[in-house]
Amino acid sequence: QVQLVESGGGLVQAGDSLRLSCAASGRTFSDYAMGWFRQAPGKEREFVAGISWSGVNRRYADSVKGRFTISRNNAKNTMYLQMTSLRPEDTAVYYCAGYRGSGIVVSTDGNRYNSWGQGTQVTVSS
Repeated sequence: QVQLVESGGGLVQAGDSLRLSCAASGRTFSDYAMGWFRQAPGKEREFVAGISWSGVNRRYADSVKGRFTISRNNAKNTMYLQMTSLRPEDTAVYYCAGYRGSGIVVSTDGNRYNSWGQGTQVTVSS
């Protein structure tokens, strides 16, 4: 499995932007489809965005579509989540995750992912 480490979380105000990074090591990063998930206090983990191994195919949760952009740089073994127009309801611990897959469609099911980071806190104040 690939090892994943998130960074870039913090406390911001509503309307601000933030970029999360996920650094991968240990395996061939480009073999992995990747995703971002989040979990708010008292709520279940939810899919935020996913990207195929090549970076061509991307999927977003409806709640973040048009505000968040997922990307990856396979040469740098890093994935990103650019978040704009942040809202208080975006407050959560954000996790990056991956699974070995060369398919075109990126899974939104967290159970499909078998490598997880430790999470980074994003707090959006109103």
